[in-house]
Amino acid sequence: MELPLDQVRTLLAVVDEGTFDAAAAALHVTPSAVSQRVKALEQRTGRVLLQRTKPVRPTESGEVLVRFARQLGRLERDARGELGMSGAGEPTRVSVAVNADSLATWFLGALTGLSGIFVELRREDEDHTAALLREGLVMAAVTSAPDPVPGCSVRSLGRMRYLPVAAPQFAAARVRGELADALAEAPVLVFDRRDDFQDAFLRRLGRAGASALRHYVPTSEGFADAVMAGLGWGMVPEAQAEPRLREGRLVRLGGPESWVDVPLYWQQWKLDSPALGAVAEAVARAAEGALRRP
Repeated sequence: MELPLDQVRTLLAVVDEGTFDAAAAALHVTPSAVSQRVKALEQRTGRVLLQRTKPVRPTESGEVLVRFARQLGRLERDARGELGMSGAGEPTRVSVAVNADSLATWFLGALTGLSGIFVELRREDEDHTAALLREGLVMAAVTSAPDPVPGCSVRSLGRMRYLPVAAPQFAAARVRGELADALAEAPVLVFDRRDDFQDAFLRRLGRAGASALRHYVPTSEGFADAVMAGLGWGMVPEAQAEPRLREGRLVRLGGPESWVDVPLYWQQWKLDSPALGAVAEAVARAAEGALRRP
């Protein structure tokens, strides 16, 4: 069956605007026309496509069509650009989801050589960036998920290494005796409530997890600064930790084998889009120089 493009674009407008009334205003039609188009699309597909909440959210089936609508828009813009039909003030824009630690260490360097391409970055934990792809909210993502989202391709970028570190004064006062026992009782830094790095490291040492005495610091730079300030110990990206270790502002907890590696992948829509392809190649080159090889 065909998917009427006016109905698909209307569905996207409802999701983006959050309500049927706002979508109607954006499309310059009546709310009744918006409702009729969405209802007709649901009847055609035989699926409920929207959760009628505030704001409106797509169902799993709706996410498929939202992603399709965004991909269609990207292809249309690329085609118009190749035909010289792009309007004035209409930049080539690529939306990418990226985790905070990559953003703070190596990712931005990938974007400096791009010409005529503007990026819209969405920061999200690497375990959850794939969800933004699945929902059609971004065109590409740095993710820890090796299995491609439907309609996406995937390539390995490398491994990002995290080191267990603490301020020298904190280590001297709180990290004594058996490392696992000491860290299990000591105050710990975590990025947010989905951050599992510290607990994963303790599990490697045979403990159930890190202490309940937790500071939550949801920025990559702030996290490293909080560890240096002596608030607690934490897993800091190798690129951030190494200079501070050399300067004596941090100490490494455990021996050379004390680390946690996170494999990172690049997932993107399967589109023949020059802009998306250029961003993908730039990210791959930057990752090759910054991440550890698989």
